[in-house]
Amino acid sequence: MAIETNQIVSIEYEVRDGDKVVDSNVGGAPLVFMFGKGQIIPGLENGIVNMSIGEKGDILVKSEDAYGTHNPDAKQEVPLDQFAGIDLAVGMTLYGQGEDGGTVQVTVMEINEETVVIDFNHPLAGKDLMFNVTINNIRDASAEEAMTGVPAENKQDDGCCGTGGGSGCGCH
Repeated sequence: MAIETNQIVSIEYEVRDGDKVVDSNVGGAPLVFMFGKGQIIPGLENGIVNMSIGEKGDILVKSEDAYGTHNPDAKQEVPLDQFAGIDLAVGMTLYGQGEDGGTVQVTVMEINEETVVIDFNHPLAGKDLMFNVTINNIRDASAEEAMTGVPAENKQDDGCCGTGGGSGCGCH
């Protein structure tokens, strides 16, 4: 039975770039997401659609269905003084705010006397990735989850529920 849009899926995974493990949640908290909402890379979502609870599988995700192809023009030279207070090193990853208000991840490529060259490509852009995935759970979304797109497992704890905060904290 295929996983359906708006179902909540929980997976354990390890992802490799060749022989190198680049990310894993094995032995930790599962990745929980709403299927069909673009919350994980498209190639992985397409690869698990026909899997069932308890099933394990290897899924090869081509770069264009993962973090995209590498764009050699996605580099920018920025004045060094914009990095005041940061101990820069070539290869380090920095996070900033983009023009749209979202988080932007960049990699430091060069450090010159007065400028820094940063790369806006995702570190895994242009790479085909091998995922080893186990489906932990598949369930229907609650009405609230369907409306917000946020699985209950991913809700931020505001620190008051369960600590005697009561209904004044929005707890039930």
